[in-house]
Amino acid sequence: MVAAHPSLPFGCVVRVTNPREGRSVDVKIIDRGPSPSGQRRGIVIDVSQGAARELGFLGRGSAVVELEIPKRCRTGPAA
Repeated sequence: MVAAHPSLPFGCVVRVTNPREGRSVDVKIIDRGPSPSGQRRGIVIDVSQGAARELGFLGRGSAVVELEIPKRCRTGPAA
């Protein structure tokens, strides 16, 4: 399964968890996104349709999720 993120390195595998549904899925970052307008609305990751289905929010279109980012994928001073 795949996803888009504005700054994580391509190829990084991130665990996305939907705490409301208690479901998690690992996604590979393969694209940049969400759009700037989506980012302004607080959207931080854009997951594939298959990932959204596994996470239990395909019908709703969006959900509050938690990201587990491996240390090797982090950038900047907090890395």
